[in-house]
Order: sequence, then C-alpha cells, then structure tokens
Amino acid sequence: MDYPKIERAVRDILEAIGEDPDREGLIDTPARVARMYGEVFAGLHMDVRDSIRVFHEKDHDEMIMVGDIPFYSMCEHHLLPFVGRAHVVYIPQDGRILGLSKIARIVDVMSRKPQLQERLTSQIADTLIKAVQPLGVAVVVEAEHLCMTMRGIRKPGSLTVTSAL
Repeated sequence: MDYPKIERAVRDILEAIGEDPDREGLIDTPARVARMYGEVFAGLHMDVRDSIRVFHEKDHDEMIMVGDIPFYSMCEHHLLPFVGRAHVVYIPQDGRILGLSKIARIVDVMSRKPQLQERLTSQIADTLIKAVQPLGVAVVVEAEHLCMTMRGIRKPGSLTVTSAL
C-alpha cells in the first residue's frame, strides 16, 4: 500500500472541499486516514487460502453453521462503510471440515477491500466450496450501508440482505 500517496490524496481532498489541511485539527488527518486504509483494505494484500486449514472428521456429515459473524467493508461505489453480519452454513462431504474460526477469517479477508455486498456474499461461498467441496453451502449477509444512510435516499437502519446458495 502506498501510504505517502494516500496522504497526498487526502490532503488534496481536504483542500478541494475548502478545508485547510494545515489547521490544528487536520494536520495529522492524512496520515491517520492512510493508516486506517491500511487496516480497512488489508484484504487486498492477503491470500484467503492462507487463512484456511481443512480437517478430516469422518463421523460428521451434518450441517455446520457459524452465524452472526460481524464484519465491515467499504462500498466500492462511494468508499463509505457497510457494516453487518454474515451467516455461513455448509454440509461437509467426505469428512472435510474447516475450523470454526477459519470461517470467520474468510469473512474478514473477503470484506477488507473495496467491495459490493453481493460480490462479498458470493466470494465467501465460493471460497468455502473450493476449500472443502461441501455437499451444499448457504451464505446470508445482512448489512447497513452508510451510502444509503448518509447520502442519497438517507434511510438509516435499513438492511440489505444477500444470499449465495
């Protein structure tokens, strides 16, 4: 990630909206935003496969669900956050299962990049399918989009729900 370039861009934005980037309250803002982008967009520089470890449990062939996984991401259209929960279900095949924390890690890696909720939902499902070749997968993601809360239609509290089956 090019932190100096991000800092220059934030400084330019502050100037473009009529702010003084050298005033006391804003002097460190470009560096803060650059560091924040390093965290928020960390998924761009991560390989989700590094987060996955498959176990073999021959005696379990019933549904496994990890629900209410909190996440945040950034809408790629407005660079505003969307925040919500993911619910991930799969049915193992031939004893291939993931550690439960690995499912949450998949959600984290896929959400930490400029994203669309619809794509995020599909990417979580596709990653799980590639990892364990389950008999079935269901992913439901529900989120509030600040681009709908803060601008345009201005409907705080509304949730968007997407699924991949």
